[in-house]
Amino acid sequence: MFTGLSAFPLTPTTENGIDEPAFVRLVSRLAAAGVDSIGALGSTGGYAYLSREQRARAATAAVEAAGSIPVIVGIGALRTRLVLHHAADAQAAGAAAVLLAPMTYQPLTDREVFGLYEAVTAELEIPLVVYDNPGTTHVTFSDELHGRIAALPNIGSIKIPGVTAVAAPTRIAALRRLIPAHVTIGVSGDWLATGGLLGGADAWYSVLGGLFPETAVAITRAAQAGDSAAAVTASDRLEPLWALFRRYGSLRVMSAAAETLGLVASPNLPLPLLGLDPAARTELNATLRDLGLGG
Repeated sequence: MFTGLSAFPLTPTTENGIDEPAFVRLVSRLAAAGVDSIGALGSTGGYAYLSREQRARAATAAVEAAGSIPVIVGIGALRTRLVLHHAADAQAAGAAAVLLAPMTYQPLTDREVFGLYEAVTAELEIPLVVYDNPGTTHVTFSDELHGRIAALPNIGSIKIPGVTAVAAPTRIAALRRLIPAHVTIGVSGDWLATGGLLGGADAWYSVLGGLFPETAVAITRAAQAGDSAAAVTASDRLEPLWALFRRYGSLRVMSAAAETLGLVASPNLPLPLLGLDPAARTELNATLRDLGLGG
C-alpha cells in the first residue's frame, strides 16, 4: 500500500457541501486505472476546509468507490482531539490507512509535533502516513524528529517534500538510516517525483495521479522497473503542466483541469479559494491539448 503510485483526487466542494457524485466519479476513475492507493482528503482534497461530517461522508464514499484499492484518508486538524475524531471516522469508514499533517496556527515545537503523533498512533488500529509538507503547514521536520516519530507504533510511511534528482539518493538514504525498515518513504512535489523514485523512494504521493492516473501510473511503473530514461522522458514532457503547478498551485490547476474534462462543476473549491482566472484557464487548456490530456 505504501509503494508505487498513491493518487490524490479533488474533493469537489461548494458552499452547499461536497459534490458527492462528482467525487465518486473521480475516485472510480483512479481505481479503474490501477493506482496502488488513493489518498482521499489530502491537501488536494481540501480536508482543512471541511467539517467533520463532510469528511466522514467523503471517507465513506471514497472507500466504497475505490473497491479493492486501499484508501488513505487525511485526518489533519488544529487540535489533537479533532484529529482523533477524524481518525475514528476514517477507521469506521473502512480506510486502509490515515494521513496526518501537523496543522497549526501557533508555531509548534518538536515536542508538540511528536506528542501529536504519539497520541494519535496510540489510538489507531490502521497504519499512519506522516505528512511532511512545510510549504503548507509551516512545520519543519528534522531527520531526528522523523526518526523518533517513525519508531512509534502504526507508522507506515513518511511523505516528504520534493527533492531534486541530484539530491534524492543522499536525502533518502540519510532518512532511511534513521527509520525502521518497515516504514516506507514517499515523495511529493510532482515535478520532482521521478527523481525521487529513481533516487530510492518507495512511493509517489501524487496530485497529477488524482486526475490523470494513467499518465502517473506509466511514470511510476517505468521508475519501478529501473527504466530511468523512460520515466525521465515522460516526466520532462509534462514540464509545461509542472510550470503551471508552480505558478498557480497544483490544487487550482487540477480544479480547472477537472472542469475542462467535464468531471466536476464550477465552482468546486471552498471559499475563499478561487479557481484560475480566464487567462490562466486559457493557458491551461492549451497545455492540456498540447500534452494530449484533453482541453
